[in-house]
Amino acid sequence: MKKIIIFSFCFFSIIWIEAQDTLNLSFEKFDERKSPLNWDLKFLQGGSSGYILNLDSIIKHDGKCSLSITNDKNLSSKTFGACAYTIPAIYEGNTITLKGYMKTESVKKGFAGLWLRIDGEESNLQFNNMQKENIHGTNEWKQYRIDLVLPPEARNIVFGGLLTGEGKMWLDNFQLMVDGKDIQEAKLKKQVEETEDERKFRVVSGIFSADLSDRVNDLAVLGKVWGFLKYYHPVVTSGKYNWDYELFKIMPKILHSKCDSERNAVLCVWIDSLGNIENRLEKIGNDGSVKQQPDYTWINQSMLGDSLMRKLNFIKNVKRYNESYYIGLVPGVGNPKFKNEKSYATLKYPDAGFRLLCLYRYWNMIQYFFPYKNLIGEDWNKVLKEFIPKFINASSELEYKLAVLELISRIHDTHASIWNDKAIENYEGNYFSPLKLSFIEEKAVVVGFYNQELGGSTGLKKGDVIEKINGKSVDEIIREKLPFTSASNYSTQLRIIAATLLRSMDSVIAIDWKRGNSSYTSQIKCFHKGKIDINTGMYGSEMDTCFKILPYDISYIYPGTIKNEFLPSIMPEVLKSKGLIIDLRCYPSDFIVFTLSEYLLPRKANFVEFSTGSITSPGLFTMTKPLEVGEKNKKAFKGKVVIIVNEITISNAEYTTMAFRTVPGSVVIGSTTSGADGNVSEIVLPGGVHTQISGIGIYYPDGTETQRVGIISDIEIKPSIKGIAEGKDELLERAIEIIISASK
Repeated sequence: MKKIIIFSFCFFSIIWIEAQDTLNLSFEKFDERKSPLNWDLKFLQGGSSGYILNLDSIIKHDGKCSLSITNDKNLSSKTFGACAYTIPAIYEGNTITLKGYMKTESVKKGFAGLWLRIDGEESNLQFNNMQKENIHGTNEWKQYRIDLVLPPEARNIVFGGLLTGEGKMWLDNFQLMVDGKDIQEAKLKKQVEETEDERKFRVVSGIFSADLSDRVNDLAVLGKVWGFLKYYHPVVTSGKYNWDYELFKIMPKILHSKCDSERNAVLCVWIDSLGNIENRLEKIGNDGSVKQQPDYTWINQSMLGDSLMRKLNFIKNVKRYNESYYIGLVPGVGNPKFKNEKSYATLKYPDAGFRLLCLYRYWNMIQYFFPYKNLIGEDWNKVLKEFIPKFINASSELEYKLAVLELISRIHDTHASIWNDKAIENYEGNYFSPLKLSFIEEKAVVVGFYNQELGGSTGLKKGDVIEKINGKSVDEIIREKLPFTSASNYSTQLRIIAATLLRSMDSVIAIDWKRGNSSYTSQIKCFHKGKIDINTGMYGSEMDTCFKILPYDISYIYPGTIKNEFLPSIMPEVLKSKGLIIDLRCYPSDFIVFTLSEYLLPRKANFVEFSTGSITSPGLFTMTKPLEVGEKNKKAFKGKVVIIVNEITISNAEYTTMAFRTVPGSVVIGSTTSGADGNVSEIVLPGGVHTQISGIGIYYPDGTETQRVGIISDIEIKPSIKGIAEGKDELLERAIEIIISASK
């Protein structure tokens, strides 16, 4: 398979552009060295030896000059040559667009392109370098464009042009746009100004664990009120206050209160200090499309007192506008977009105030913007009280991150976990066994190898059962890991745990295992992932083909490697076959829901409906109209369609299954899928913690749930230990049997 080269440009220095009128997107402004102002050329030329970057006043699109990038045939080191321009991501919007003119000459053994990257505080958030366009050879001036999502946590926008391989390119007349508007006219983000007293809150809240003993009830009330005001109070939603810092200001006053009434009085004074709001009542209507109502039960508890309850109910009913400083909805989709949330990434082990901020921030995001809150399976209010001591008492970075992970796991969403966190990675272990495990017949079974050579050297084979690891039974390890394993259902939790069972902090693991009725003990070598080739991805090595004809004239499509552009050449063969197997034990490499369905369905069919949240009534979720798939097609596929799924079928794969099971007579076989569907929403938390949630609700047209439940197979079939040992794909064999039977 062709390898994709990704240039992250992590080494670029940051060039801060102080004013928009200094933008130099056409290389027309120069510094004292006659170098284009604010463009990074020299550093890149040194970092990418083998390429020369120069201004060209002869060959240009217009204006004074263009920028050329040429590979130097006399230099042996040829990686890539590129120019870079960096501006702060201070713009309000959803999409950033880069346009630019490019001309090429004899480009070969590589490609030429524009590139655009969106940076967060610690990592790259979005990136495109036009490699897929494969621009090579000789081409006259032409305008190209790149569109990327502009995440709310973006800190910098970095862009330019690049050349790999041999040849020469010219660049000119760059343009940046935000939501279709030139960046010079784009709306700036609202900035909450910090006072001198507030600057200290960047690194320390002033709240320490010793101050928090026996105050769980008070802290729970504070967390709920703080979150409610964040999303409901019009002055707070306008962005007038830094709401993180306001928490640190009010918390000491709550902790110094001596009883409920004194605490409630403090909260009343705080609410009054935020500013006046208009008394224009807003009623939440129920027109039959409401899926989930906001939870206001906590507001009317007697412990809050009459005065505080009246103020909160008043705020609940005031007029709000469909724009908020801290929350938005992604246009055209409706999943929440959490905005202006600081990650405080430098605080690896934040103090108790910041740890409670993390708990409050996440708890309220779920309270008001998680479409599947009704499926959590327990009282979310009680979860807040349960976790306050855990966050307070976390005595190290690892304990803090594990508390966050345990909290995230309580929403039962396979989309939700902690991503790319060194403390969690170290805890799981940086050494990997080459054995790939899966739970078959409720046992940890070797189903393959992450590295064939290293796996073979262990002496174990497919079908062998692991019973103990370092003297501890697999069942005991499962019980320990379950609270920290975020997934929608138990089958998916086991799938995730299987991938971590043989991770280690050491280079050797002792295992007790069985082959048939014989028992063995072995010392298994483990290897650092960064030092050898170990493919530990969920799907392992992808198939080298997306389509093939199986015996008995049966077509087979593997969406994990298919592209829409392949369908016109593939589908004529499919349409002539007796049956079609769509193997969705993978994540689709392209969005084929509508394109492939046009070949398979004889007419349009409803296959899904959604629930989306609300900015004006946080916690309210309403249903959309069902979405259709397919077109009227007299030449639609006439054979039997069988769709294969299992526990790694997640999100887009589940959505795709929902669409294809509308094909008349289709059959879904396999086992419970991951049960996490819907566009994801990113969340950042104090300590640089990154996670996400399923942001919209996904349902069958009759309202049947898919979250946690997953895709229910028409025929349940799971691999057996015997089948794994014999190298069989029992699901595929059953799919073939179904088609053969149907064609008789």
